[in-house]
Amino acid sequence: MFKKFIAEFFGTLFLVFFACGIASVACAGAEGALLNFVIAVGFGLALIACIYTIGARSGSHVNPAVSLAMLLDGRMGFGEFIVYVIAQFLGAVGGAALLWLLAGKDCSLATNMPAANLPVWGAIVIEAILTCMFVYTVMGTTAKKDFHGAGIVNGFALALVHILGVSFTGTSVNPARTFGPALMKLIQGKGEFMGVYWIFVVGPLAGAVLAAILYRIINREKEAK
Repeated sequence: MFKKFIAEFFGTLFLVFFACGIASVACAGAEGALLNFVIAVGFGLALIACIYTIGARSGSHVNPAVSLAMLLDGRMGFGEFIVYVIAQFLGAVGGAALLWLLAGKDCSLATNMPAANLPVWGAIVIEAILTCMFVYTVMGTTAKKDFHGAGIVNGFALALVHILGVSFTGTSVNPARTFGPALMKLIQGKGEFMGVYWIFVVGPLAGAVLAAILYRIINREKEAK
């Protein structure tokens, strides 16, 4: 279990540092569709790297929403779930802190914030839909251990939801990924990001629950046939 904790900790740290770092750099030099694409590619590639490095040890969840879906689907126990989530949040904080240390206080850290014209309920619904799509993909690709293309598919799925969601919420689909940067901004005296953090807990977790339900229903139908 300790090795899984370490894997999830460093995997999430890696994801936040590289993906949020790429997003921060992109925000400083790109805009519009190009900005969304660069951010999406950054998150997708970072996840692919995580999966093919720590995946054999922990499954490379690096996301509490993914772990929740796996718990609900019976693929992990509650104790293991708690260990994963703690590791993921600590890793996200570590990754955001490292990014702040190296890039300085002016770095955006790729914090999440709903668009100005988007109501709270809209942000929650968008995050739930994006997370459901991503987590459902992860559940499907990891159902069989002999499928070695899971990393590529899951990375592309994460990139896909970012292309759509960046303009609306910055795309979280991961409560830990959002918490790390928001906490660093709070320490800097910018509490508005932590003030809306709950949106990026409710939306992704609701999406994870929906993904687990849909997966079980569809999976059972296939087994029945």
